Amino acid sequence: SLMVDVTGQTRKEKVILPSSLQGRKPHTVPNKKVEYPVSGKVSTASLAARQGLTGFHIIPPRVTFGVLKEGCTYKTTVIIKNVGVNFSRFRVRQPPPYTGLTVMYTPGPVAAGLQVELEIHILAMVIGENTGGIEEVSHDIEILTETETLLLPVKANILL
Repeated sequence: SLMVDVTGQTRKEKVILPSSLQGRKPHTVPNKKVEYPVSGKVSTASLAARQGLTGFHIIPPRVTFGVLKEGCTYKTTVIIKNVGVNFSRFRVRQPPPYTGLTVMYTPGPVAAGLQVELEIHILAMVIGENTGGIEEVSHDIEILTETETLLLPVKANILL
């Protein structure tokens, strides 16, 4: 029960369930207008109950570059996997140039169960005065799908 802890005592704080148990994915924003995939709605009886299985998962759900040397370029790979029962499309809204981030990927439909690699490049640069020390860069990359907008948090510390 959520009302008592493991020792049988009444809980003092409310239990916060993880987002996976609440039926939603972390770092997502649902779209106002839901578009159906190009193939249309599934009308097969065996898949009728699985209509809710749409969308993409991002692996890993966040990117941390760590400490970077100013003036150097770094890259990492993120996988976006289609966990739906139909093929779906997505596009990436490129981050603004002042972040130093760019995302390289191959556009096109992604079949159910398959995945696409996103290459995230960062040019470690500091805008403004050189105060010495470390400057933190943080930005959420927006991945627009047919049903929701996924947010991929990217963080890095640039050594001046």
